[in-house]
Amino acid sequence: MARKRGRGMAACWYGIARTATVDRAAAWAEIDDGGSAKIITGVTEIGEGILTVLAQIAAHEMGVKPEHVVIGDNDTARAPEAAHAGASRQTYMIGNVVALAAREARKRLVECMAEVWDVDVGSIGTGNGEIWAENSNHRIPMGEAVSIAKNRGVVPVGSATFGTDTTGLDAVDGAGRPWQAYVFGAQVAEVEVDTVTGEVQVLGIWAAHDVGRAVNPQGVEGQIEGGIVQALGQGLMEDYKLDQGRTSTSGFAKYILPTSLDVPRINSIIIEDPDPIGPLGVKGVGEPAMVPTIPAIMNAIYDAVGVRITALPATPEKLLMAIREKEQRERQMQAAE
Repeated sequence: MARKRGRGMAACWYGIARTATVDRAAAWAEIDDGGSAKIITGVTEIGEGILTVLAQIAAHEMGVKPEHVVIGDNDTARAPEAAHAGASRQTYMIGNVVALAAREARKRLVECMAEVWDVDVGSIGTGNGEIWAENSNHRIPMGEAVSIAKNRGVVPVGSATFGTDTTGLDAVDGAGRPWQAYVFGAQVAEVEVDTVTGEVQVLGIWAAHDVGRAVNPQGVEGQIEGGIVQALGQGLMEDYKLDQGRTSTSGFAKYILPTSLDVPRINSIIIEDPDPIGPLGVKGVGEPAMVPTIPAIMNAIYDAVGVRITALPATPEKLLMAIREKEQRERQMQAAE
C-alpha cells in the first residue's frame, strides 16, 4: 500500500454583514433592580452562541456580572429589529448595538451617582456588580446604586441603533462598497493519500483568522473548528446528486458526512485586528472559517500525488481515476521519448 503525504495552503478574505445593502440593528438596555441587566433585541440564537457573547458585552459595558444579564424576548413584535442570523453579522451588528445601548444605560446611572457623591463623572468606575468613585471611599453594589437612582427619578435605560455605510454595486462596472468590515484568513492542510484506493485522510489543519476583537475566544475557536469540519465534508465526502430535478441522495447511506473519526487535529490561531468603525472593534468568523479549507486540502492533494481535482467532492473514485490518468500520460510521454 502506497501512501503519500502533502501539504497545501490557501488564503481568503470575506465581507462581514449584509452584501451591497445597508445592514442595521437596534437594542434596548436597562440596569435593573438588584443590579441585574436586561437586553432586548430581536436576535436569533441558532446555536452560534450569540446570547453568551451579548451577555459578555453587556456585562463588560455596564459593569454587572455576566450571569446577571438577561437577554429578553426576541419576538420582533415586542423587540427592536436585529435582522437575520447569517452573513457572519451577529457579533458585528448585534454586539455593537448592544454595546452602544449598554453604554447609554450606564451613562445615566454614572451621572446620577456622580451627582449624589459630588464627584467628577470621569472618576466613576463600574465592574463585577459594583460601582465606585476613584480616590474615595465610595463603593456600593450596583443594585443599591440603581435604587438610589430610581428614588431620584432616574431609570438607567439606554437604546441604540447601529448600521453599515455601504452601497450597491454599479450595474455597468460593478463598482461600490458592498461591505463595511472585512476579515482575512489563511489555512495549511496536511493530507495522506492512499494511491491504491484513492482515499484521502486529512491529518491536520492550521488555521489563522483575523476576527477583529475576540469577545469569546473559546467560541471563536469553536466557529473555526466547525467551519473546517463542514468544509472537509463538502470537499471530500458530500456528493448531492439530482436526477431530473429530484434528489437521488435522499439518505445518509449515500450522502456521506464527516464523523468524529474524520476530524483532523485543528490548530486555531486567532488574529485580533480590531475593526476601526464599530465601537467594539469586533468583526466575525462564522462563514470565513470554512472558505480556505477546501482549496488548502486540494493543494495538499496536489502536493502529495500531483493531480488537480477541480470538481467537488474529491471522492476516492474521482481521485484514483485522476491518478491513473496521470500515470498513463507519464507512460505515454516516456514511450514517446
